[in-house]
Amino acid sequence: MDFSNNILETIGNTPLVKLNKIVAEIDALVLAKVETFNPGNSVKDRMAVKMIEDAEADGRLKPGGTIIEGTSGNTGMGLALVAIIKGYKLICVISDKQSKEKMDILRAVGAKVVVCPTDVEPTDPRSYYSVSKRLAEETPNSWYVNQYDNMSNSLAHYEQTGPEIWKQTEGKITHFVVGVGTGGTISGVGKYLKEKNPNIKIWGIDTYGSVFKKYHETGIFDENEIYSYITEGIGEDILPKNVDFSLIDGFTKVTDKDAAVYTRKIALEEAIFVGNSAGACIKGLLQLKEHFKPDDVVVVLFHDSGSRYVGKMFNDDWMRERGFLEENVTKAEDVIKDHIDKELIVVRTEELVSHAIERMRKYKISQIPVVDINGFVGSVDETDLFRSYVADKNVAEKPIKEVMGKPFPIVKLGTPIEEVSKLFSKENDAVLVDLGNGNHHIITKYDIIGSIK
Repeated sequence: MDFSNNILETIGNTPLVKLNKIVAEIDALVLAKVETFNPGNSVKDRMAVKMIEDAEADGRLKPGGTIIEGTSGNTGMGLALVAIIKGYKLICVISDKQSKEKMDILRAVGAKVVVCPTDVEPTDPRSYYSVSKRLAEETPNSWYVNQYDNMSNSLAHYEQTGPEIWKQTEGKITHFVVGVGTGGTISGVGKYLKEKNPNIKIWGIDTYGSVFKKYHETGIFDENEIYSYITEGIGEDILPKNVDFSLIDGFTKVTDKDAAVYTRKIALEEAIFVGNSAGACIKGLLQLKEHFKPDDVVVVLFHDSGSRYVGKMFNDDWMRERGFLEENVTKAEDVIKDHIDKELIVVRTEELVSHAIERMRKYKISQIPVVDINGFVGSVDETDLFRSYVADKNVAEKPIKEVMGKPFPIVKLGTPIEEVSKLFSKENDAVLVDLGNGNHHIITKYDIIGSIK
């Protein structure tokens, strides 16, 4: 009988799959190393086992102990599988930018999940780096994994992933392309491949908001480059010890939008359902296309599963809110189509200013059309009301007609977006759209900005 003694024995030997449509403009053979075939659905299963086994061997991790790690989710999943099989407890510290799916999956496999804010310095006591270290100090019989500086991370890929790729390509690989986070994968695989053939090029995919590319090119750790970004699994605001910059031939940066868009394209064009870093890798690959020749064999690593991003990159509403959905906005109706069924909030001329203020607070809006029995006769916005209040503290009890401004312009559903945009000015913050049958909808400056791709 052919079976594994436990789930950990199924890690590795993931397939290499030829990419076709999505890399049509690249004149080379492009192969994807699809790491979702690991039991924890990511490349991190490999180093999770290696880090734990090495810690057991040298006594850092003792029987019945608690494993503590800061993770973007995938390392936590790998650690959880090992913890279950080997009888350890696990605490995962995760930043709040990670997908809800990742947090739910970690809890499902028995991990305690501690969520920390993303937008803080690494040295901030609230950061997931700091919280991980503190919990390790406070928890008896615990071991802090620290995947960033734990060299068993890159060693796992030197011993496993690199040899697999070399064997699967029969030594014909010319380029390896992968997203860089902790640095374990690129450094471990890169070291093995360059020992086999020093001419193999190793390319790292970075993201805007991360320090890797500039540091590699200049040796400068530029804190001005650090800011919050959406892409998960790649980029850092620190320099992990696992990143061996001497093995990396170059970096290219990919925007959050491009990473998200290409994550979806991989599923639609190649039928491979993978995560956010894979999208970044494919866009980065296309940005590097002039580096590839017809006889080259390019291997790109797909890090994790798309199932961890169904509420984000694979959700139309999430993509639309961030302006990532590639929609053609040409007319007024395109701007409002996703909320066209919402009721238009209005205020009447004889109502008090306090009523308008209350409505703005309740519905979280900044502009309100003013109506009387004849239709639209004016408008109020929060800026006007603030100025009126500064001039007269009793303005809240005055009727709207005493403070209202000009009525908002009205356009038809088919009005070109360029014409709608021209109606906005310092004096006018909104436009009304005539839906027919006496119904109207409002377009604000925020709606116009949100429609810009």
